[in-house]
Amino acid sequence: MENVLLVYATMSGNTEAMADLIEKGLTEAGANVDRHEAMDIDADVLNDYSHIILGAYTWGDGDLPDDFMDLYEDMEELDLTGKSFAVFGSGDTSYDHFCGAVDVIEEKVKELGGEMILPSVKIEFNPEGDEEEQLISFGKQFVQIHQQQVG
Repeated sequence: MENVLLVYATMSGNTEAMADLIEKGLTEAGANVDRHEAMDIDADVLNDYSHIILGAYTWGDGDLPDDFMDLYEDMEELDLTGKSFAVFGSGDTSYDHFCGAVDVIEEKVKELGGEMILPSVKIEFNPEGDEEEQLISFGKQFVQIHQQQVG
């Protein structure tokens, strides 16, 4: 499998913990992972990958965090047709729009022609117990779906 780009935004470490588990699943399934925090890359990097996983925590009542905003806004210039995506994120169910940032990212990917090959994963706060296995499985499934598409 070609390299998978794993990009996320984290503040308290919850989304980073999710990325750790997803990366574990990806590598266990045989993928090579290029991992970056959203604030450290330009959107043009997405052009170099066919398989991309994006993650962000939700800020306020359903908003993207500032450290994902530059990447999100610059994505507007991209054509994501033919690229496979998955999205994940952490949030707080006390807000009306739980993990709203996940929905915002997913909508943008679809708008720009990207294909969501897995349902998005939303976790409250930090992944624990069964959620850890769910995230590892999410990474593995991302690789397996790609392998089924090409094989």
